[in-house]
Amino acid sequence: MTSTTGYADVDAMKYANTITLDELRDQLYFYASDEMEGRYTGSPGQKKAVEYLKSLYEKMGVAGGNLDGSYFQTVPGSYFNKPDLTSENVLGFIKGTEKPEEVLVISAHLDHIGTKNGVVFNGADDDGSGTIALIEIAEAFKKAAEDGYGPKRSILFLHVTGEEIGLYGSKYYSENPVYAMENTIANLNIDMIGRIDPKREAKTDYIYLIGSDMLSQDLHDLSEMANEKYMKLDLDYTYNGKDDPNRFYYRSDHYNFAKNDVPVIFYFNGTHEDYHRAGDTPDKIEYELYQKRTQLVFVTAWELANNENRPTLK
Repeated sequence: MTSTTGYADVDAMKYANTITLDELRDQLYFYASDEMEGRYTGSPGQKKAVEYLKSLYEKMGVAGGNLDGSYFQTVPGSYFNKPDLTSENVLGFIKGTEKPEEVLVISAHLDHIGTKNGVVFNGADDDGSGTIALIEIAEAFKKAAEDGYGPKRSILFLHVTGEEIGLYGSKYYSENPVYAMENTIANLNIDMIGRIDPKREAKTDYIYLIGSDMLSQDLHDLSEMANEKYMKLDLDYTYNGKDDPNRFYYRSDHYNFAKNDVPVIFYFNGTHEDYHRAGDTPDKIEYELYQKRTQLVFVTAWELANNENRPTLK
């Protein structure tokens, strides 16, 4: 792929560096607090969570992602086979300056597994980390736009519900897309980026990438280029395979985009001892590494949104 054009004098790191430790920490501590009651799909805690996300987008001046400018895409209870349950995806949107009809989707799931026997499962890493990263990435793009460097392509910031009970929110969006799938250039999906996999022998600045080369070599090459240019993290492809026994490629929301021939990258830190346990709390997040990983997604999105060409399929 050719490099970005027109923004040669703009250092994407100027905006990546607006993604700060303090903001990530403060917002995650609230989002993964007991007040959110574990954010189980359709629960009062999940309703509080989506209202909080909406308030953050409104505060930063990022429009809602529905065509009427609203923020919620309602997922009806019938979709979950639970008529008494409704839930919401949350959509933020920044319109492209040159190719607004082409849309980059950056996603994270907003839900977790709720409470059990009175114990709140806070889900700080899973996926509070992705949720708040998405907010901070949106804010960085908004600041660039305010400086006259809005993304050339549109960006949809998509917080999906129902991931933990079957990828329902992303499935619903993929079947009822606000922006046509054929105009969706890629999906960058963030699910658990705040901790360290104990299987890693060294505490290096790593992130697992899954799916980057499965549908588009262009996307993989751009991802590698963006990392080398800006972040120099250790991109680990251990789980990047359809035959991976863990089946991670099939287990998060990017898969509902990949099924529709949208190139994807899944950003993931691996599992750990607190995965789906009450110990997944904000105090255990590796905040400096969390910041770097969030910045990596931002600069990759920056290159995708501003590149001369969209990624081509294999």
